[in-house]
Formats: sequence, structure tokens, C-alpha cells
Amino acid sequence: MNRRFRFRRAVNYVNLSTPLGLLIAIVGGASKVPGPDGLILAFGYRYRFPIAGAFTVGNVVLTRRDTLDDRLVLHEGRHATQWAWCLGLPMLPLYLLAMLGSVIVCGHQASYNVFERLAGLDDGGYPHQRLWWRRRGGS
Repeated sequence: MNRRFRFRRAVNYVNLSTPLGLLIAIVGGASKVPGPDGLILAFGYRYRFPIAGAFTVGNVVLTRRDTLDDRLVLHEGRHATQWAWCLGLPMLPLYLLAMLGSVIVCGHQASYNVFERLAGLDDGGYPHQRLWWRRRGGS
């Protein structure tokens, strides 16, 4: 494993985000398997919140699905790096603020969310919604 991914894994354990992700996986009934680049993939998460194909807490990628495609794993891996940069739990309110800002400017929670844009909208399966004031004829 690349040194930067080992560093990310260590930071996310120390800042307690990966232990939180593991706890969420256990409570959510997900089965855990090692993933690429130090990620832990947790399949079969049973709750419907949050509404997403997958979500990441620390180095743990949780999903209700049985498999994840490579692009989505790459996207979620970028979120794991964001957890490290945000030093763990501050990621939660920062992400929620970014999501609110995106809803305000375009009506979609991800299109202008800085965390989703940096993780790759296309890789995450998100649309490129236009800003409210740049739309013509209500489209």
C-alpha cells in the first residue's frame, strides 16, 4: 500500500473517525471486508439513512449494496482523505454546511458541495446541476 494511504489510515484511526465508521457498520449490520488503499468496505448496511449509494466515515465505506464499482470506491476513498484533512469529526458539520450551501444555490445536495466536487461528481454518480440564476426558462 502506498505511503499516503497508510498515513491516511493512521490519521483516521487516531482522529477516531474510522472507529466511528466501524461502530456504524456494526450497528447497521454490515459485513466488513478489506478494500483497496486501506479502506474497509462494509456491505449490507441496513438503514436507509443517509440516502446515498455509499457513504464514508473515516476509512470505512458503508453501503446497502452487495458490491461497489471501482469508480464509486475511488470517490469514497477521496472522502476518506477528506476525513483525515478535517481531523475527523469536524468533517460532519463541515459536510452538512457544504450540502446546505449546494441545496441553496442549485437545489441538489451534491452538485455544489465542495466535498463532493473534490471527490469527483461523476465518480460518485452525481449530476452537474446548474445554478438557480443560470437556468433559462425554469429548466
